[in-house]
Amino acid sequence: MPKMKTNRAAAKRFAATGGGGVKRAKAYKSHILTKKDAKRKRNLRQGTLVSAADKGKLKRLIPGI
Repeated sequence: MPKMKTNRAAAKRFAATGGGGVKRAKAYKSHILTKKDAKRKRNLRQGTLVSAADKGKLKRLIPGI
């Protein structure tokens, strides 16, 4: 059997946690930052976890997760 290939774009954006979760970065932090207040931009810096509904899709993209 051939090896399963990892989707490299997804592998760069997501990382597994020790407890079985998947870390991701928050969206809306790349441009048009002048109208966003400092509190909102500060909150966007922190990562968060992928929802349980999307974990199955990620398992197909990144077999090691």
